[in-house]
Amino acid sequence: MSTTLAKKETVVRKWYIIDAAGKPLGKTAVTAANLLRGKHKVDFTPNVDCGDFVIITNADKAILTGNKLNAKTYYHHSGWIGGMKKVSYKKLMAERPEFAMQLAVKGMLPKNTIGSKALTRLKVYSGDSHKHAAQKPELWVEA
Repeated sequence: MSTTLAKKETVVRKWYIIDAAGKPLGKTAVTAANLLRGKHKVDFTPNVDCGDFVIITNADKAILTGNKLNAKTYYHHSGWIGGMKKVSYKKLMAERPEFAMQLAVKGMLPKNTIGSKALTRLKVYSGDSHKHAAQKPELWVEA
């Protein structure tokens, strides 16, 4: 039995659009993370960056299920003493929905150079329009 392993030079990258309107934030992030890693491809290799480009539109219309909108909090630190900042997801989704989506996808990617390179191929927009029409992206439909 032979195993096909992808090589860095032979990777063909496609562009996909995911519409997040009315879908849960986490489920959209999982789909985007899998496309960025290349897990949907037959020749997926964990140690090779073989993922595609992903455009997420309507990030402002993504929903948080349950009580997450009120209970979930985003924490970050400024680096100074007493510099802990916290923002509720209600405020984060109202003011910066692109950042909330990007944060969710970042948490689902590996914490190494492959994950950080994959995150550069993620494009998130709060509205319906995007500026990547020249790349001829395909609409990703869930199976």
